[in-house]
Amino acid sequence: MSNNSNTKETPQPIDNPDYQGLASRIAKWTCGNNRFDTDINGLSLHSWPHPTPPTSYTLAPSICLIGQGQKRLCLEDQDFIYDAHHYLVTSVGLPVVSQIIDANEQAPYLGLTLELDLKLIAQMMLDREMPVTKSPKKSIGVAVSALSPELKSAFLRLLDLLDSPEDISVLAPLIKQEITHRLLNSEQGPRLRQILALDTHSYHIAKAIDWLTTNLEKSFRVEDLATKSGLSVSAFHNHFRAMTAMSPLQFQKKLRLNEARRLMLTENRDAATAAYDVGYESPSQFNREYSRQFGAPPMRDIKNVLAGETV
Repeated sequence: MSNNSNTKETPQPIDNPDYQGLASRIAKWTCGNNRFDTDINGLSLHSWPHPTPPTSYTLAPSICLIGQGQKRLCLEDQDFIYDAHHYLVTSVGLPVVSQIIDANEQAPYLGLTLELDLKLIAQMMLDREMPVTKSPKKSIGVAVSALSPELKSAFLRLLDLLDSPEDISVLAPLIKQEITHRLLNSEQGPRLRQILALDTHSYHIAKAIDWLTTNLEKSFRVEDLATKSGLSVSAFHNHFRAMTAMSPLQFQKKLRLNEARRLMLTENRDAATAAYDVGYESPSQFNREYSRQFGAPPMRDIKNVLAGETV
């Protein structure tokens, strides 16, 4: 749950010589609260004083950095672990499971998430006539890379803008352009270019993912999505699984359950209404699949989240 109060004394870490960098800036604004949504569009800061249980949610195209601690993100059977020396990037919206694995009260987990502006990325590719090259690991939509000093410096300057809110509207877009430029010229550049370049398989799969995300309450035929993507059904399945590590039907189910959980948490929907809103016709099926994904029936899970027993 978000709490934007920042009056508490910031905790001091153990044995972290880089604390005056990302970690101190994140701690300053989270002040022990789990999440702080900043005045910079798409930028949120996170703090946890202890490891967390695995948590399912849908992660938008984003870059995630850690100032202190360590985190694991799972995409089906694939694990991605990152820390203060590495960043994680997702090129498409994905239903993931994440878990903070290194944190304590003296040295809490401190991280940030910046949603990627795909229109900005596409425009920069066009303006700079960037070539589309093959991505290093097919086209899976998530990866971890070493954090370069240049990329880290850009994020430090972005966070420093929180101290001068009058500068955010002018300077934040410029720093975001720098971050985008450095991403496009990093080892993850080919992955992002594949997603946004017309007439690539990654582009068509990304469009199918976008349709599923914005129409999650609708039923669909895989054959129709494949036709819209200009692919055979078997090729569509193969490329979709390569990017998301799951089938289109599995992908939609996870999206629906994550959205239902959000509706119950943030909009006070009851389980039956949330299930109907995301496309479920059978309450028993919804309860069964929800329990399987979140470890408890809907209302018990929501009570546990609100009580702080889970994320």
